[in-house]
Amino acid sequence: MKKENNPGPVGIKDIARHLGISIGTVDRALHARPGISPQTRARVLQTAKKLNYQPNVAARSLKLNRRLRIGVHLPHQITSFFDPLREGIREAARAMAGVNLELDFRTYPHIGQGDLELLEAGLGQHYDGLIMTPGDPAKFDPVIRKLTAQGTPVICVASDAPRSGRLASVSVDAAISGGIAAELFARTLQRPALVAVITGDLSTQDHAEKLKGFAATLATTAPHLSLLATRETHERPQDARRETLALLQSRNRPAGIYVNTANSLSVLRALEERGALSHTLVVTTDLFPELIPFLESGRILATLYQRPFTQGKAAFEALIRYLLDGVAPEPVTRFAPHIVLRSNLPIFADRLIGSVEPTEAGAQNLRSDQPASASTVL
Repeated sequence: MKKENNPGPVGIKDIARHLGISIGTVDRALHARPGISPQTRARVLQTAKKLNYQPNVAARSLKLNRRLRIGVHLPHQITSFFDPLREGIREAARAMAGVNLELDFRTYPHIGQGDLELLEAGLGQHYDGLIMTPGDPAKFDPVIRKLTAQGTPVICVASDAPRSGRLASVSVDAAISGGIAAELFARTLQRPALVAVITGDLSTQDHAEKLKGFAATLATTAPHLSLLATRETHERPQDARRETLALLQSRNRPAGIYVNTANSLSVLRALEERGALSHTLVVTTDLFPELIPFLESGRILATLYQRPFTQGKAAFEALIRYLLDGVAPEPVTRFAPHIVLRSNLPIFADRLIGSVEPTEAGAQNLRSDQPASASTVL
């Protein structure tokens, strides 16, 4: 009788043998360490999946017996976006039964103010992992590289610093968001007209990618629409109001405005104050209680919901799987934005009022009284 062939679990050596590369290269690819090309890393991850590679269970058990300290650096500004993102992280953490976990939430005033200083201070915090929203990548890249060099994996959420050596990024697809906004204008504004983009800061990759997507789609689908110079508000309400009023007072008054940051209320209030909201087509970003009346009344055409709860949850899950199982996440995860119009607003508004964000998994966004600038031990 032929003896059954039971090769046992697949290990790093098997992946290396299968691809004809070194064990060290496989290890670097699986743990997102520097020193290999993106193409090689992709081949390793694909082969690991094909061979049904499973991380060492004994090693995971050892990690479960120690406390994992995760830092979360997010801005205080735009609470309508970042509070649900924080809650997505907390919800994912609450689901980690049996894991000795500490979440250290730290805030800074807004992107571009206090964020780099907080990250530099984090070099001495000895985090097992860090989740953060980067501003200008050119400023953040050197500090993130130092963190990764000292063994702290970093996941960027809501924006990215792609050349920093960070472990991964999780965000909405910014270019697609901009493209959708442009297509909405193209289908609604039928005659030659001017349109404008009001953004936060173009040094932030998320804002820059939305502008690129908007401009590219506008050029191909609506040649009768001309794009004015972009107005940057640097996420300051007073700057948003000033730029909006200046736009209305200029000779080139736009027929449509795309606000590609969640900080849109100051723009809407300035438009309303000057009586311009009734005859200006507006597309905004994200959804929060104060925005609902504008959609219900038709004063804005649509908003592009970035699903912050889902972003936070996915970022934490990717980081914790890497720390516990050694499974490196995909370098970039992008979610499709939800288009919210007056017709489908009730679907989103009902969940928003109940503090529940719609996700494919139906995850519950449970309220917490935990301050954002404190540590949470689970």
